[in-house]
Amino acid sequence: MTRTIVESKTKTAIIGFDQPFCVIGERINPTGRKILSEELERGDFSRVEADAIAQVAAGATVLDVNSGAVFSNKMAEDPRYADNNFVEPTLMPELIRVVQSVVDVPICIDSSVPGALEAGLEACEGRPLLNSVTGEEERLELVLPLVKKYNVPVVAISNDDTGISEDPDVRFAVARKIVERAADFGIPAHDIVVDPLVMPIGAMATAGHQVFTLVRRLRDELGVNTTCGASNISFGLPNRHGINNAFLPMAMGAGMTSAIMNPVAVPINATRIAEKKAEIAASGIILPADMDDETFVTLFGLGSTKPRAGKEMEAIRAANFLFDRDPHGTEWIKFNKVAPKAGQEGRGRGGRVGGRRRA
Repeated sequence: MTRTIVESKTKTAIIGFDQPFCVIGERINPTGRKILSEELERGDFSRVEADAIAQVAAGATVLDVNSGAVFSNKMAEDPRYADNNFVEPTLMPELIRVVQSVVDVPICIDSSVPGALEAGLEACEGRPLLNSVTGEEERLELVLPLVKKYNVPVVAISNDDTGISEDPDVRFAVARKIVERAADFGIPAHDIVVDPLVMPIGAMATAGHQVFTLVRRLRDELGVNTTCGASNISFGLPNRHGINNAFLPMAMGAGMTSAIMNPVAVPINATRIAEKKAEIAASGIILPADMDDETFVTLFGLGSTKPRAGKEMEAIRAANFLFDRDPHGTEWIKFNKVAPKAGQEGRGRGGRVGGRRRA
């Protein structure tokens, strides 16, 4: 069995066909997150800390750390900040040190800047996953030596100098090229995790079928582990969680062994709570004056005021159980166990203290 080993200072994550699906948390990424970029520009890493803790609590076994921030204010003062080759090599090790200070899980170092990748490798404890190399000649020559030098696994994305092909046979050929070139550097196939590139089903009706077929070929013909940006499949569609929840177990069945994804359900915000309370009040329903917001959102099916595992994590844990990668359903049972209410700890059913009633 192909097994890709990723390690933190004290913990090991194994990506493999016979292993539980590896969830790589994606939220530590300032791309498209203006508020996070602004905080990082000020040297404020509190959101990074919170995202790291929440993702691990939700079930992520590896955390992706991306340093692609845009420092708009500094850019106006110093034009060098417009260049990611200047920004990211300094920011990446800072992000990694912050993450490692609050959680102890392996890290996936994510950047398009080779200098940031190496800076991250130097800052990382354990054996991180490097994200990423492509089939582009320049990228192969820059990244594969780093993979060999630091003896780490790498994500291989199936595009090359011609771009991203819609033809799955072309994407397979690119993946094979990367595996073969890696072998030239002495890098084994089990240290290559291929991203076959998931296309949006809303734009390409065959996208799901394509990726399942491609993942099977990657497993059977190249013997490599695979990953993907899981949410790509549902891009632009309503009820994206429904699509994602179907896609992930199907991809696992085809042989996909990991995904870069958000494991956390976003907490319900105060505005939505206020709107729902106004709606209920308008219908004539009177709520208890002492009802707290968490009880309220739970009662009316709005979610939670706290970060928690998302619906996709439920689908993944169920699939792990069904694929016999969760012995005795231990993780599934733990995931679905209802936490006791305050003051009810240690009580049995019906709120009685102690065990079974004796005659």
